[in-house]
Amino acid sequence: MNIGLFTDTYFPQVSGVATSIKTLRDELTAQGHNVYIFTTTDPQAKKDDVENGIYRLPSIPFVSFTDRRIAVRGAFRAIRLAKKLQLDIVHNQTEFALGLLGKVVARELNIPCLHTYHTMYQDYLHYIANGHIVKPKNVATYARMYMRSLDGVIAPSKRVLDTLRSYGVTVPIRIIPTGINLGVYQSQDSPAKVQALRDQYGYGPETPVLLSLSRLAYEKNIHALIDAMPDILAHKPAAQLLIVGDGPARQTLERQVRQMDLTDHVQFAGEIKNEMVHHYYQMANVFVSASDSESQGLTYDEALASDLPIVVMRSVYTDELIDDPAIGVSFQKRADLVKGVVYYLDHPGNEESHTKRQQKLHAISAEVFGKRVVAFYRNCQDKMAVDEQDKPRHHCHLFHRLRS
Repeated sequence: MNIGLFTDTYFPQVSGVATSIKTLRDELTAQGHNVYIFTTTDPQAKKDDVENGIYRLPSIPFVSFTDRRIAVRGAFRAIRLAKKLQLDIVHNQTEFALGLLGKVVARELNIPCLHTYHTMYQDYLHYIANGHIVKPKNVATYARMYMRSLDGVIAPSKRVLDTLRSYGVTVPIRIIPTGINLGVYQSQDSPAKVQALRDQYGYGPETPVLLSLSRLAYEKNIHALIDAMPDILAHKPAAQLLIVGDGPARQTLERQVRQMDLTDHVQFAGEIKNEMVHHYYQMANVFVSASDSESQGLTYDEALASDLPIVVMRSVYTDELIDDPAIGVSFQKRADLVKGVVYYLDHPGNEESHTKRQQKLHAISAEVFGKRVVAFYRNCQDKMAVDEQDKPRHHCHLFHRLRS
């Protein structure tokens, strides 16, 4: 199959969406499919992108979210490329410019158009005029309008499915959690390599390290982890919190650390390259997250694959994921966060806990992810072949702004 992935965000931008798209692309390619990515230009992008099947359309920074970009033209070029590549499927990863363009391309080629709903936008409205302009009801209206002409939607979790149904989305929706490359996260660094990374932050072999890995955004609720550190230190005086990532909340979080006199116990690693992420899981003792805005906890799965226990904010997704203390615990109150962290620092794991974590991994592997997505592709193709009278597809005025 020739598959076109349309997305406004992709590497070198660092995000869970970019990671999900790369995982899907790599797995589909491994299964013998041809995958082409239509995305935005980026000042840090490599010059050999075209040779690698990545086509970039002119773009500008997104309003109030300047580390993300949105395409502004290039529709005719994209249509020409899609015809030349003989795409069989369009799979959109965004509801904005490239997502709208993907719908246009699918219509022009008369092929199925699917979509993955990655982001719970109601958790991000504060980025646009502090939430005074765009309201949750506007998100619901736009999502419903955007998706009514699609052939299928992938929801990474039940929370996403329930949200889309509450919006009035009626097209076929299938829950397919994003998979992860188990080989990357299960490969073990040597003790010397693990310690070399710990040395960069002044951690000894026995230093208890809590790892937070995410974009430093307000909705990630990282301040709650910092708030809990004094209570954790009361039980584990040597504990360290390493916050990996960057984003708009970083200065606020750094100020909080100084004001709480925690500079000896909380460090900011900044943004790291994607290929370095798995090393950070291996150098930590516990993965922690207080985010309540996850459509799917991709980092939770990565930690699990790295044989790391997780202590994370309770959600619909964690209720499905965490079914044994060997995997981790979820919390809603600070006291439970502290209790969970202290427990796993006191109980570093054994062969039994390792086995139980491994049993969870098959369902979240990239291989299973890719196969389930392809099955959905074929299902949509079959429906289109049987039903020649497709639903009317709705164009957006943005198409005219995307002209070459």
